[in-house]
Amino acid sequence: MKRAERLHALSEMLRRSGSRGCTAERLAHEFGVSVRTVKRDVEALENSGAAIWSRPGPGGGYGLATPAHLPPVSLTSAQAVALLVAVSSAPDAPCADIAASGVRKILDVLDPRTRVKADELAHRVWVDAPPPAARTIRSALEEAMADQRVVRIRYIAREGPRSSRDVEPLMFASTHGRWYLVGWCRLRGDIRWFLVSRIERAWVTTVPCGDHGIHEVGVPPESARTVHG
Repeated sequence: MKRAERLHALSEMLRRSGSRGCTAERLAHEFGVSVRTVKRDVEALENSGAAIWSRPGPGGGYGLATPAHLPPVSLTSAQAVALLVAVSSAPDAPCADIAASGVRKILDVLDPRTRVKADELAHRVWVDAPPPAARTIRSALEEAMADQRVVRIRYIAREGPRSSRDVEPLMFASTHGRWYLVGWCRLRGDIRWFLVSRIERAWVTTVPCGDHGIHEVGVPPESARTVHG
């Protein structure tokens, strides 16, 4: 996760924590960084104008003194729940945590009556989705895809052995409820589909991707479509 994205996610987590706040240790664990990095990030948010309070000692931590507000949003309760269902049923989807944060922002500014109806309807929807890959892994894959840089992954094959692969990311694909990173595997010299849930670790390198294109992945099935528009 890039620092700008982490700062945004950090402010959102502090906003949601309300008066309870969050300890530096919890924030460090959530974002896969050191406590020292968290403290630097909090200082950066303060310098940017965020009203952050700190409470020292046991049970202390950080929080936002004044939660940010969005302008009024006009959604029906069904539309609000549809957004909840979408992000809850696909926790491994690219940018899923960012999408969830956006949905929570929207729910926070619904008018009280719609919010109550949405809460009631949401309790009538169950989602049994597999646990998502670690945030650090998903963030690395998303960053590599966006910047078109080679990502180094530690991958567990279906048969069990682990291997280190340098992959040029071409696309994310979902099929049968599972998300894949599709890219040019430099180890095999060919297109490969990597199940995100089997990626044990991921690092974004400084190496730019080559000239491989999406057309090399092949023709998608008729039922497949992009999320564009």
